[in-house]
Amino acid sequence: MQLLRDPFLREVLWFSGCCRALSLLLQVLFNTLIPDHAADAFFPPRFCEPGLWDQFVEGLLGGLTHWDAEHFLFIAEHGYLFEHSFAFFPLFPLSVIAMAKLTLWPMQAFLCLRSRLVLAAVLLNCLFSTLAAGALYRLGCVVLQCRRMAFISALLFCLTPANVFMVAGYSESFFAFLAFGAMLKLEKGQNWISCLLFSLGTGVRSNGVINAGFIIHAHCSRLFRSLCMGIRSSWQLPLLLKMLCKASISMLLSSSIIIMPFVLFQYYAYLTFCHPKTSPEQVVSKTLFQLSVDKGYRMVDMNGTPPVWCSYQYPMVYSYIQDVYWNVGFLRYFDTKQIPNFLLATPVIVLSVCAAWTYVAANPWYCARLGLLRKGLEAKVSEKSIAGFCGHRPFVYIVHNSALLLFGLLYMHVQVSGLVDQEN
Repeated sequence: MQLLRDPFLREVLWFSGCCRALSLLLQVLFNTLIPDHAADAFFPPRFCEPGLWDQFVEGLLGGLTHWDAEHFLFIAEHGYLFEHSFAFFPLFPLSVIAMAKLTLWPMQAFLCLRSRLVLAAVLLNCLFSTLAAGALYRLGCVVLQCRRMAFISALLFCLTPANVFMVAGYSESFFAFLAFGAMLKLEKGQNWISCLLFSLGTGVRSNGVINAGFIIHAHCSRLFRSLCMGIRSSWQLPLLLKMLCKASISMLLSSSIIIMPFVLFQYYAYLTFCHPKTSPEQVVSKTLFQLSVDKGYRMVDMNGTPPVWCSYQYPMVYSYIQDVYWNVGFLRYFDTKQIPNFLLATPVIVLSVCAAWTYVAANPWYCARLGLLRKGLEAKVSEKSIAGFCGHRPFVYIVHNSALLLFGLLYMHVQVSGLVDQEN
């Protein structure tokens, strides 16, 4: 309750809630007026005869259940039956099914499981996106040392053009909340809590792996400062080596915790497909099995040939799925027919490049030393005297955003760059 005494934070939470309500209202309007695009996308069969209330939920929130949302809802209801489902990490669908079966359990009398899953996904994302906006404001106060700039940043986060994904059945809101919360804890020196939140984020989205860079940079920054102080104070070599070993072990352990959910999920996929113990006919309905046959979706096959990725030196299903199912790879998106998508991503690309250029131009010496050492008198001045975007603390966030932008341009479907940049 102490936090809610901040009027700016209250305004951010209120504004975020209003934006979520407006998004829901607009999607109902457009979902009613505009027919759905007939895309050859994943659309599994429904197993429950919809009643009146199910039809109401579908009419109200159906526009938020397409594309990737179909995959998350299917995983929440049926688990990881198809190979391509392993592109979607488990923590969000686990949260959705938990809420649908526990919190929304009283509604089972008049709502099918599918409807409760949709309702749970939307409610969770409305909550997570609002909490993410509040966490971003608090993070901005620490990093920018300016409540006004932090306030504006949080409002812009609520107004992003990718706003609809923050209420749809996607994992973006959950990931943003965990990422911002972890960054805030790290800025406050609560490393292990930050590490835990980053690790949970990796369980939500694969790109949570690169958040280990925040932990690594924080450890390196503290280590360099301590070493410089020790050298100036004429510390003996054994003491310096002890400090170096302690920091290295802590850095390695922290990074391992963040990456571990990704590794465990790949191992689970490896056991499921490369060393199956059941056949699909034994664990799924005939309808889903026929869907896999009709659409060519790979399922577990005890008697067939294991997937080709099982024989890789590093058998990671995630990279295989991105390559084969989504055609994600180096420069694969550079095609004339993708020009409209590049134009769609241009505003975010331009903003990111301008932000990076402005920061480097204002702090060339600091950037050249990777944000680890400050020059001369700069090391002695307080953070308040270098507050704002061009202060020292935003460095790691600029690097993180620039790395994501470069990777997105070269490897990903470029139109998602705005969504990725928003989350990180």
